Amino acid sequence: MYRQKLFIVALLALVTGLVAAPGAFAQEAGVCNVEAPAEPVELNMIGWSFPIADFYAAELEGCSAVENLTVNASLLSSSDVQEQVNLALSTGGDSPYDIMHAANGQVSDWGGKGWLMPLNDLIDKYRDEYDLDDIPAVIWEGGTLDGNIYGVPIIGNTLHLFYRSDVLAEMGMEAPETYADVIAFCDAVGMDNMDWDAPFGMDLSRARGWELEFFMVLGALGGTYIGEGNQPAFNGPEGVQALELMVDVYNACLGDAASSLSNNGMETGMHQGVLPMVKLWASRAAGMSNPDNTDLTDVIDFAPAPRVVEGGPRAGSAWNDFFFIPANTTNDPDLIFRVIMEAADAASQQQAAVLGIPSRVSASDFGGKYLPAANATLAESVGNYAKNPAVNIAITKLSEFLPLTATGEMTPAEALDAAAAAYVEEATAQGFIEG
Repeated sequence: MYRQKLFIVALLALVTGLVAAPGAFAQEAGVCNVEAPAEPVELNMIGWSFPIADFYAAELEGCSAVENLTVNASLLSSSDVQEQVNLALSTGGDSPYDIMHAANGQVSDWGGKGWLMPLNDLIDKYRDEYDLDDIPAVIWEGGTLDGNIYGVPIIGNTLHLFYRSDVLAEMGMEAPETYADVIAFCDAVGMDNMDWDAPFGMDLSRARGWELEFFMVLGALGGTYIGEGNQPAFNGPEGVQALELMVDVYNACLGDAASSLSNNGMETGMHQGVLPMVKLWASRAAGMSNPDNTDLTDVIDFAPAPRVVEGGPRAGSAWNDFFFIPANTTNDPDLIFRVIMEAADAASQQQAAVLGIPSRVSASDFGGKYLPAANATLAESVGNYAKNPAVNIAITKLSEFLPLTATGEMTPAEALDAAAAAYVEEATAQGFIEG
């Protein structure tokens, strides 16, 4: 299945001219230059599915063409991947996985628990062969904890605006620059407009979506999650202002229909022309230019994530996805690393750029029309979570209480204070706060 996807992606790239022909590359995408093991080896990868991740899964499975080597890729939802990895690795036994795909949050979570293998020596060994300095140091830093590099960066990502340029033109409006502009757009469209399922889409269909949006809005106001002594800081004045803004957007823009839309639902809504604007992951943007997905390729356009205040940071975050090797794999780490690098070499990333943001500088010119909006968001975003294991507790507790503001069960101040109290209790129990 993944090889078929790889062929379709490559064919589309060649036809549209978004990606140069493979002959232009120093390496050839889809070719696995790994020496055959002396005995049969089976490598298992687990990760979550979206277009560019599917591409890399195909590249990994392409190494099954090497004699005595089989690579299996299993793609689930992100929450299912984290659940499966937690179940598999928390017992301390041999890992059923050899390659794990995850993002920044798992660097501190899994790395802090000792579940990940440091890759520093392998990176130094293969630095020249795979031109690993083509990946900027700041991106490698995203996969680093306490000096140990745990992740090979494969994807950059952020959240920004997708919109119908024809709709905004008819309304005489520009793409929103701030969340006040987003609300003004929603008011102009109207919640009861029968032409649309909703004026706007944003991932508030799940608890973690609320937390992630809160992190970005809070950061854009200069706030932070954790203060001195690992005490909670997210329930201060900036936190209340951030959550009040989110509730305003929820009430003005989403309604029952859009508030239940997942990322997949928003992507489909843009394809089908039932949503005029969404805030969605850059990794979903390439599909908007694919005529197999939608008839609206000419009028779907992109803008950076909105600011919270004029001239302030954008309410976007800077993410990377990584391939990790578990510390307790039963297979040769050198072989696993080489398979990863064959999937993420320069040629592969240049083809992958049509589907998402590559981690290599040499691949940055091969992407689609969404890249300026994505890169502008990254340049002015609030960054990412602090690499403090206590942050994971804050994420969990905020995810529990923030959605209650949409239902009116709690005010923003009440929800944040409840999350802070729950955080203090758990952080104290785990030793992050002195009792």
